Order: sequence, then C-alpha cells, then structure tokens
Amino acid sequence: MTIIYTVAAFAAGAAVGILSRVILKKKDRATEEIEYDKKIKELNEEHERKLKEKEDEVKREKKQMKVEFEKETAQTRQEIQLNKEENHQRAKKIEQKADIIEHKQEKLNSRRQQMKDMKKKYNEKEAELKTKREKEQSILQKISGLTPKQAREKLMNDIKEEGAKDAQINYNKIVENAKRDAQREAKEIITRAIQRVASEVTQDITVSAVNLPDDDMKGRIIGREGRNIRAFESVTGVNVIIDDTPSIVILSCFDGMRREIAKRSLEKLIKDGRIQPTKIEEVVEETSSGVNELIIESGEGAAMAAGVTGLHNEEIRLLGKMMYRTSYGQNVLEHSIEVAKLAAGMAEELDLDIEFARRAGLLHDLGKSVDREIEGNHAVIGGSLVKKYGESDRLQNAVISHHGDVDPETAEAVLIEAADAVSASRPGARKEHLKNYIKRMKDIELIAKEHKGVVKAYCVSAGREIRIIVAPEKVSDLGAANLSKEVAAKIEQNIDFPGEIKVTVIRSARTTEIAK
Repeated sequence: MTIIYTVAAFAAGAAVGILSRVILKKKDRATEEIEYDKKIKELNEEHERKLKEKEDEVKREKKQMKVEFEKETAQTRQEIQLNKEENHQRAKKIEQKADIIEHKQEKLNSRRQQMKDMKKKYNEKEAELKTKREKEQSILQKISGLTPKQAREKLMNDIKEEGAKDAQINYNKIVENAKRDAQREAKEIITRAIQRVASEVTQDITVSAVNLPDDDMKGRIIGREGRNIRAFESVTGVNVIIDDTPSIVILSCFDGMRREIAKRSLEKLIKDGRIQPTKIEEVVEETSSGVNELIIESGEGAAMAAGVTGLHNEEIRLLGKMMYRTSYGQNVLEHSIEVAKLAAGMAEELDLDIEFARRAGLLHDLGKSVDREIEGNHAVIGGSLVKKYGESDRLQNAVISHHGDVDPETAEAVLIEAADAVSASRPGARKEHLKNYIKRMKDIELIAKEHKGVVKAYCVSAGREIRIIVAPEKVSDLGAANLSKEVAAKIEQNIDFPGEIKVTVIRSARTTEIAK
C-alpha cells in the first residue's frame, strides 16, 4: 500500500513538474514575442528615421544641384554671349580683310596689265637690238677677220690670263701679309716664352780630365806592361789618354754615361792607391751601381725642374740616362727640360693645355736614352716607350711628330715641334761639324738646280737663305713665284735643318740695242 502511495506521489510530482515546465515555456515564449515585437517596432522606427534623414539629404542635394545648375547655366549663357560678340568682331575683321584683298587684287591686276605692256615693248626693243647686233657683228667680222666663236675664245683667253695674273698678285699679297702677321705673332709668343725660361747655354764635350796627385801615379795607372790601363779600358769601354801634360789623365768616349763611370772609378782607384785588374773590376762595378742611383736622382730632379708629376719609374730612369746623352754638343736632358718650359710658356700664351705641353716637352726625346741600343728613329722609339708606360695617344703623337715623322694631331704637338726647334737653334746651343754643314748647303743648291729654267743657285747667310737665278725667257713672273714654293717644299721634305731657310728667286730681263 505504501508502495502504491509512493508511486502515486511520484507520478503526481512528475505531472506537476511537466505542467510547470509547460507553463514556464509558454511564459518564456510570450516574453520573447513581446521582446520581438518591441525590436520590430524599434527597427521600424529606426528605418523610418533613416528614411526621413535620407529624404532630407536628397532634398538638400537636389536644392544644391539646382543652385549649381542655375549657376553653370548663367555662366554658359555668359560665355555664349561673349563668343557671339567675338564671332561678330571676327566676322567684321574678315570683311575688312576681304575688302583689302579685293583692293590689292585690283592693284595686282593693274600691275599685271602694265607688265604685259612693258614685256611687249621689251620684246620689240630686243628684236630691234638683235637686228642691230647682227649688223654690228657682221661689220666687226669684216673688219677683224674673226668669226664670233674665234673672237669669243680670244676674249676668254685674254680674260683668263689677266685673271690669273691678278689672282697671283692678290695671292702673293695675302700670303705675304699672313706670313708677316704670323711671324710677328709667333716671334712675340716665342720671345715671351724664352724670356720666362732664361736657360743657360751649355755644351757637353766628349772627354773628361782626371787630376793626379803626382806624375808617378801615371805609371801605376798604366801598370806592368800596360795591364792596368788595358783592364781599365776593357771594363769601362773608355779610352785613357796619358801624355806629357803634368798631373792629368784624359778619358775619351762618346758615351757620356761610360765616361762618367770611368772618371768616378779612376778617382776612387787613385784615392785608394791599389790599382790592379781585380780591384779595377770591383771599383767599376761599385761605381756603376752608384751612377744608376744618380741617374734616378737626375730623372726625378728633371721632372721637378720641368714641373711634371706622375711619371712612371722607368720614364724617370730613362730621363736620368739622358743626362749623359748629347746632341750636337747640347745636353739632351737640359734640352728636354728647356723644351718643356718653352712649350708650357707658349701653351699659356695661346690658352692651350699647359700641363700636357709641359709633359710632352719633357718626354719628347725619351727615345734618345735607348736609341743606341734599339734600332730606329729616336722619335718613333720614344713614341713606343711613352705608350708602353701608360701615356695617352695624343702624347705619343706629340713625341713621334716632333721631327715630322707623322702629322701632329693637336695644337700642343705643334708647340712641341716649335719648342724643340727654338731650344736647338738658339745661338751657342749646338755645334755642327763643318763637313755636315757644307754637305747640307750643297744639297740645298742641288735641289734648286734640278728645276727647269734655273741658271745658278747660291746658299748665303750661313745656309739660312738660297738665292736662285732663273732665265727670264724660260721662267715668267708667275713661274718664278711657283718655283720658290716648289723649292721650299722640296727642301722641307728632303733636308734636316734648324730654324728656317728663305728661298729667293731672281728674274732679271735686260734688253740692249745699239743706235747708229
């Protein structure tokens, strides 16, 4: 029974619980519906509010657009009005221009008619003149005995001859004036450059004298049966001259470097007192090393004196070797420094590249330091050397062209050639053997005598001028002028000479008649 009551109670509790849940669910659903309706209402209100704001915004934009449209319309109307006025003005101007053109057309038509009338009169006049000319030509032909073609040819030949004479006279005047002006300007530039250099004139000789403490030293230098002097000459390549001159021994050699090594070696041997073949070889070898150091010092000093920097070490050594090289008695290193300074001075006067002119001037004779070791022209050798040591192509051209082996490519290269000639041709700078001097003058005279019509040719003014006497019946005045140019050109091509040579052609005609 108790179990029944318990089950019944449990069932009743369960029914109450289910009923309570149902009631609660219904209550929650009602609450949710209320909240949902509330949210729907809020959304509707929000939508209506936004819709209203959008309508207000659209109204404002419409109003703004209307104002802008009216403004743009007013502006467009104003522009249309202005365009109308401009078009009206243009149309007015076009009408005026049309009137002017019409007026000009009328004038042009009038002038055309006048031209037609004038042309008609001209044709009539020309026909009349043609008739008269034919009559005159017929009369002239009868008088002269020449046809019109023959007369025309004769007239043309006369005009050509006269024109050629006038052209030659004008050409000679122009050339003479140009030469005079160019020479004056060149002399001024060269003079200013020389004044700024102010180098001393020095000449090297081919012998050196060594002072002895006493005459007994001569015997020790000669040695037993001459073995010391033979060993000394063999090692140094220098001739030792021992004569009756007291306390002096002469060393003779064309190679200045060998002569310098021999002189220093002999002085050391005399000071040491031990003179024998073995000692001679030892001292000469030691002195050679010292001279090599002196060569580098001389090269550096030359570069500093010329104001040139950045030279290759081998270029400096070759420059130093030129201290012992001479050309016609002129020291080549001193000559190169002088050319560098002269070229730089002239480059400054002409507003050219001063540093390049200075560098090219110093290196222009670099080939002379090795031209006794390498076969070839020293200018060409020098050009290959500077190229080998990193110099520019234009500097190579300046080195090779300074004796005319190739054409100069720059104005500075021409200055190097001029500076080289100035340095070499200054009074006392060089000396020339009499045999070479006479040969050069004979060669110049032979060049002149090769030409047709030349009677005699003489070199005068120490070879600075050649005077050519021509036969007047074979050479005209015009031919004499051409002959002087041809001879000058041939001398330039075939003869090496310092400075310049003046070519003078003399044509003198004399007519003699005896009155009886």
